[in-house]
Amino acid sequence: MRNDPFGFVPPSAPPSSERQADFDQFEAMELYCPKCRQAVPVRKFLLLILPDGDKYEYRCQYCGTKVGDKMDKSGQYYGVLRR
Repeated sequence: MRNDPFGFVPPSAPPSSERQADFDQFEAMELYCPKCRQAVPVRKFLLLILPDGDKYEYRCQYCGTKVGDKMDKSGQYYGVLRR
């Protein structure tokens, strides 16, 4: 039996849905702070629990300036308003 070199998938490789789940949510470790004028470590704060998901805000660890936000639809509080 011949293996097609372009269609071969090793038996130990997880299905593509499992591979996509690995990269579903990212957490920021450092973001650019306009006040500090460099990439800085950030802290994540829960702002709101909404029906669409949990809204988080990223703040500079040094000066507290808001440097980003995130809507998390798979967070621990997401199901609270769905019941």
